[in-house]
Amino acid sequence: MEFIIYEDAHLLLVHKPAGIPVQTKSLSQKDMVSILKNYRAQKGEEPYIAVVHRLDQPVEGLLLLARTAQAAAQLSEQFQKRMVDKYYRAVVYNERNAPLSAGESGRLTDYLWKDPKQNLSMAVSEGTKGARKAVLQYRVLKIKDRFAELSVLLETGRHHQIRVQMANAGLPLAGDLKYGWTDDVMFQGTAKHPALCADQISFIHPITKQKMEFHTKPQNPIFQLLQEHPDISS
Repeated sequence: MEFIIYEDAHLLLVHKPAGIPVQTKSLSQKDMVSILKNYRAQKGEEPYIAVVHRLDQPVEGLLLLARTAQAAAQLSEQFQKRMVDKYYRAVVYNERNAPLSAGESGRLTDYLWKDPKQNLSMAVSEGTKGARKAVLQYRVLKIKDRFAELSVLLETGRHHQIRVQMANAGLPLAGDLKYGWTDDVMFQGTAKHPALCADQISFIHPITKQKMEFHTKPQNPIFQLLQEHPDISS
């Protein structure tokens, strides 16, 4: 299967495409769990797949899943104890008055409140009922004009966290119509999903106890257009 990055008897690591949910209750919509269960069944294996963390439906990138209950318990514990490092690659549009610069780094702290009816989150003042603290670190990798490619490390895991915090900081993700991005003719209608990819993950193998580290490249066309466009090349 083309999006499988790594597979052994205990776990699966895939590059989840943007637009496909990790898991859904809808019988009419395919999700990664059902796809991988069918994959295992077609190979004559017990179709067990356990979700140990999630990616938002519009977000692409590395998704780790367990093939056994033992591996699921071990990996879930690592995520709960913040032992797993996940890095994201993002393209943002700088709406600030102050320019960004390559190599610049920062840390954002906000309080996010989730509206389940609208399936969105928003930055609110500290002390707001139901709000949860959200923290991330970012580093500017490439920049030209008002576009920048960032590496992002989450310190907390909140609903739509990167998308909300970046937009709140005046740096909305390119392609993210839900959180402030205004489409630009430069992308010629390719901005169907936010330019956000879980591109690195490291964890301890649940059985062998070896450190595992994986990387992937974003597939969102915005990343390619950012490289190819003469006005915003790195």
